[in-house]
Amino acid sequence: MKWSDNTTLTIVIIGAINWLLVGIFRFDLVAFLFGNLSWLSRIIYTLVGLCGLYLISMYGRIRSSAD
Repeated sequence: MKWSDNTTLTIVIIGAINWLLVGIFRFDLVAFLFGNLSWLSRIIYTLVGLCGLYLISMYGRIRSSAD
């Protein structure tokens, strides 16, 4: 895997853990650390979302490497 793939995958995993905490405990770690919808927390949420969209391209790369 490329460095960018590993980095984006790590960011998405951190985002998934945050959503797990929200779903089970109603605890938003990003909001706790950086403020409820502050500019910094909005940047973090946007970064996680963009990384998730980038990782959609992995489906095509996995399919092409299997052929």
